[in-house]
Amino acid sequence: MTAVLVADGIDVGVPWHFGDPMREQRLLASGQGVVDLSHRGVIAVSGPDRLGWLHSLTTQHLEGLPAGLGVTTLVLSPQGHIEHALYGVDDGETFWAHTEPGAAPAAVAWLDGMRFLLRVEVADRTKDFAIVWSASPQQNEDLVTRAGPDSLDGQEVLVPRNDLAGYLSAREQAGTWAYQARRIAAGVPRIGTDTDHRTIPNEIGVLGTAVHLDKGCYRGQETVARVHTLGRPPRRLVRLHLDGSVDAMPRPGAALLLGDREVGFVGGSARHYELGPIGLGLIKRNVPAETGLVVEGIAAAQEALVDPEVGLHVRPKL
Repeated sequence: MTAVLVADGIDVGVPWHFGDPMREQRLLASGQGVVDLSHRGVIAVSGPDRLGWLHSLTTQHLEGLPAGLGVTTLVLSPQGHIEHALYGVDDGETFWAHTEPGAAPAAVAWLDGMRFLLRVEVADRTKDFAIVWSASPQQNEDLVTRAGPDSLDGQEVLVPRNDLAGYLSAREQAGTWAYQARRIAAGVPRIGTDTDHRTIPNEIGVLGTAVHLDKGCYRGQETVARVHTLGRPPRRLVRLHLDGSVDAMPRPGAALLLGDREVGFVGGSARHYELGPIGLGLIKRNVPAETGLVVEGIAAAQEALVDPEVGLHVRPKL
């Protein structure tokens, strides 16, 4: 069966679907199938000081991280804006992480500049290893695997690129359409698609998943802690249920409108096999939760993913 490739966008170069994206979504929902994510970047951090060093630089508690435990950690700007996202696992000798397509070189350069005299080595291993997402969470003893809270009930497998074609051909495949529809339905934001350069972790519901709230200092912590303490982040992540009578889907980054007023933007979107056309949006906190929005002429109903009042002063409603 011939794969349909994405013509443009961030997922260019990997299969979009194999002729029947709804069947492919059902395949993944049954716990079967794999998705080629080989366009994602791969970073390796080795050396005896790696975990303590990463712990001091990023948002997650990584000191003493057990081998095989999947984690997500962020690099923030001094103002608390998300700059890099690392989806990682330590194998006992190396911390392996995958990143958004094209993001590995910048992340490696920043990390490498922070090594100083510590016993740490940082390398971009994208040319050597590929990421494949598997709907089955079973461990593979021969390959490094990562299963975290944001792994969509599956796992990411680190496959040597020389073995990638054989690995994929031996398994039933689904395309990125099915994977993104599953991700959006699960409310898992994609950094760089569902976020912008101003996004702070509090806005997208990743406190706990990618941000440890009781660890020591790291760059950008002041903003995260302040907003968490006071509550009411400036924007909030929502799931959008789009008008199914319209054939088109909104472009990532398209403005979300409340009347004539721009109140946010849409990130990823996809047609889901059960929910219909859905997307993720980042909107201003004070937009009423029941209010319908419009994006590129398409009506969009909101479903809350982040409580607009969330913080230590209020118990989350979701």
